[in-house]
Amino acid sequence: MASILDEYEDSLYRSAAVQHSRGSVGIPHSGYVNARLEKETPIFNKQRIDFAPPEKINSLVVSSNQLCMSLGKDTLLRIDLGKPDEPNQVELGRKDEAKVYKMFLDHTGSHLLIALNTSECLYLNRSVQKVRALSRWKGHLIESVGWNKFLGTETNTGPVLVGTAQGQIFEAEISVSEGSLFSTNPDQYFRQVYTLEEESGPAPVCCLEIERGIEGKFFIIATTQKRLFQFVGKVPEGTEQQGFSSIFALHADHLPSFREFPASFGFSEIAFYTPKLRSNPRSFAWMMGNGVLYGTLDYSRPDSILSDERVWVYPSDIDITVNKPISIVLTQFHFLLLLPDRVKAVCTLNGQVVFQDIFLEKFGLLTRMIKDPTVQQIWIHTEKVVFRYHVQRESRDVWKMYMNMNKFDLAKEYCKDRPECLDIVLAKEAEHCFQNKRYLDSAKCYALTQNYFEEIALKFIEAKQEEALMEFLIKKLSNLKPSEKTQTTLLTTWLTELYLNWLGVLEGDPSQRNLYLDTREKFRTFLSSPKNKDCLFNNRASIYELLASHGDTEHMVYFAVIMQDYERVVAHHCQHDEYDEALNVLSRHRDEKLFYKFSPVLIQHIPKKVVDAWISMGSRLDARNLIPALVNYSQSASTQQINEAIRYMEFCVYQLEETQQAIHNYLLSLYALCRPDSLLSYLEQAGTNPNRIHYDLKYALRLCAEHGHHHACVHIYKVMELYEEAVDLALQVDVDLAKSCADLPEDDEELRKKLWLKIARHVVQEEKDVKKAMACLSSCALLKIEDVLPFFPDFVTIDHFKEAICNSLEDYNKHIEELKREMEEATQSAKRIREDIQEMRNKYGSVEPQEKCAACDFPLLNRPFYLFLCGHMFHYDCLLQAVFPNLPAYKQAKLEDLQKKLAATSQPSKSHHRPKDTDTISLGKGQQSREQIKADIDDIVAAECVYCGELMIRSIDKPFIDPQKYEEEMQSWL
Repeated sequence: MASILDEYEDSLYRSAAVQHSRGSVGIPHSGYVNARLEKETPIFNKQRIDFAPPEKINSLVVSSNQLCMSLGKDTLLRIDLGKPDEPNQVELGRKDEAKVYKMFLDHTGSHLLIALNTSECLYLNRSVQKVRALSRWKGHLIESVGWNKFLGTETNTGPVLVGTAQGQIFEAEISVSEGSLFSTNPDQYFRQVYTLEEESGPAPVCCLEIERGIEGKFFIIATTQKRLFQFVGKVPEGTEQQGFSSIFALHADHLPSFREFPASFGFSEIAFYTPKLRSNPRSFAWMMGNGVLYGTLDYSRPDSILSDERVWVYPSDIDITVNKPISIVLTQFHFLLLLPDRVKAVCTLNGQVVFQDIFLEKFGLLTRMIKDPTVQQIWIHTEKVVFRYHVQRESRDVWKMYMNMNKFDLAKEYCKDRPECLDIVLAKEAEHCFQNKRYLDSAKCYALTQNYFEEIALKFIEAKQEEALMEFLIKKLSNLKPSEKTQTTLLTTWLTELYLNWLGVLEGDPSQRNLYLDTREKFRTFLSSPKNKDCLFNNRASIYELLASHGDTEHMVYFAVIMQDYERVVAHHCQHDEYDEALNVLSRHRDEKLFYKFSPVLIQHIPKKVVDAWISMGSRLDARNLIPALVNYSQSASTQQINEAIRYMEFCVYQLEETQQAIHNYLLSLYALCRPDSLLSYLEQAGTNPNRIHYDLKYALRLCAEHGHHHACVHIYKVMELYEEAVDLALQVDVDLAKSCADLPEDDEELRKKLWLKIARHVVQEEKDVKKAMACLSSCALLKIEDVLPFFPDFVTIDHFKEAICNSLEDYNKHIEELKREMEEATQSAKRIREDIQEMRNKYGSVEPQEKCAACDFPLLNRPFYLFLCGHMFHYDCLLQAVFPNLPAYKQAKLEDLQKKLAATSQPSKSHHRPKDTDTISLGKGQQSREQIKADIDDIVAAECVYCGELMIRSIDKPFIDPQKYEEEMQSWL
């Protein structure tokens, strides 16, 4: 193990020297470069609004990017922050000394409630310019409003809750009619549903919040100066519009659950954090006399949704009698407290003040802080100035706080996009798990860090935690890149060694049987992992050596199967006499080469199963390559076992229709050795055509002769057309067989006669059976009695073949009579032919003077012409022109030669006055007469009518236009 680790360290250092990149195994944590090129912006970034109010600011509210501001005594300024250059100013129209006490803006930014210090309340909708008084609300100083975020729209608030300074909680609804605005009172109703009390009696309702949980359950949170009340109840589905009076009615006889703190500075305020628009708040922070109570909201709890509650006590620099907090705002990880001259931000994770912003005196005392829940912007104002805070990347350092709190999952969640921070968290988690002896968890975390590999490995080795070391190596292996082949190889080899060691330890302990099985399964999963496949394959020799050194043949076979090294698997089974298992592997993976290699061994022990496997492979196996195995097997096996070899050869011949000569020859040898009856049927089925026979005829003949199979030899002689040898051998077996052979040469009568003479001689001389000899005469028409007589001995009397002699004489007489009849018929035919010739010589046809040539349509009698029996007439030259192109080449040449000779004879001759006997003498010397030349020309040209004869029929597929002149003809028509 130590040598593997040393070798691995060397490869890591070499890899680190080359790569210099994050993610390479062996690169330490210090490999991260975490330089910041510019100063990071603060989480809370303050911005002063460029706005100079004409009068002092009394109150400011903002929601859904809608900002409303009360200026002076009678002015209301509304600004759509999406269009800040288009402010809208509304006059309250009050002539008395009433002042704005508080303003409340709903979540849509549409409904604005203005509470006056004269216990009156005004209403202004975003879509109108006129402020309306809510008559039903008169006489109550409004301290808080709980808006209905579930039913409220831009024209209707839905049922809302209103808290007064006298501790009363009213339920109300405001609606703006669509036809004529404010044609009716906007306040639909205003009824009391509850009264909040403290020890001293009714107390002002500082805050109200309405939230809906699961299964139709509603939670109403109400605060006074010292107490936080929770009203919980269900509103029946479909009755939400009827309000929340049913929830308060549940607590008519007893107080609801509440939290109470002793100190008070005259009021309290609660803030909520909602992560997404239209979702439920996830956390809360309640500012009261003793400090800030903060925590999360759990809507699954039955009676109280407050969870994970903690109290942040005011530090010494906050004196609730002098500079008491004014407002509170809650973000995802901080709550902000507004003091008269500063803002403090406290982290909700550790309760530490992480930000403090002091305002200059020239701006005046800070009046109020409020957050727009839709855009998560924080607004602060004095009587003269307005500020806005942007919250930027609030979670940037949260990971560090969670890490210090040992909440590593949350820490990793908040730094997953910052690898340098994630590495720190993982290293801290790994160390924490190691110290708490959670070694497997520690190994998993260490594998994901950039710490030095060898340090971590040695750490687990020193702690004697091999299982954790294996887990570390497995995780490290899974994180390696494909290019890091050296590291992959070493890790794979090391893991194999560790697995084998661990399995060896567990196998010898019966009490650890379950752990052994689990570890074995993990090892097999490791060996069969697709990611490790290439590495294991390239280094399979080393893995085999490790497996062999541990004597783990089970996993050696398993690994060989994974590597598809079936040759090793089959060899292993054969060495251990597990022949059925070996054959199963061969049959399952159907590798032809392995069948060829191991069949000689397997067929010696399980011949039937091996042949069945061969047959199941079908044409994928080349039977020629299996013949050596069959030959070795058949030489040492019994007849019954040889039948298996015959079965496979018959399958190849009859099912696969193999034509290889070696296969057919081997089957022949097996038939000749063990199945003589099948031999002849095979030969007959193969046929008698030598070109379609697949066995070697000479080999088959020699084989059959050696084993004395004469019938088979006779058949082979017949196929080889060695009929004399076939008859000679057949006569040794059966005369009838010889007779069947003698009739085979049908086209050679001389040979047939010779063969039958052999049979007759054998019958007469060897069997001395005259009757059989006479039967031979009747079986072959070519034999006559005179051919057979020389074979009989001199002492044989004529009585034995008297009948045969008589029959022969009768046959001769019949033949003579037949010849006479044929001669008479020939004489009559010759006479009729002479008469027909004479009749043809006297036959004539008449031609009228107006007749025209059928080819040129000119008068026929102007030039030499031909008249055919069909009635067509042609000039000599017209007929020659029509016939010549369609004549064969040799006739064209002959016709041209005859025309030249005719032209030569038509020239004037100086000897034309010579006597005729002179011409006769010259003709006798080899020259043709003019009439003979003309007759030869007529035989060629006028053999048939050009319109009615075969010439016209043969020209039916001839194009009208010569293809070679087609283009020229086309151009002539354009």
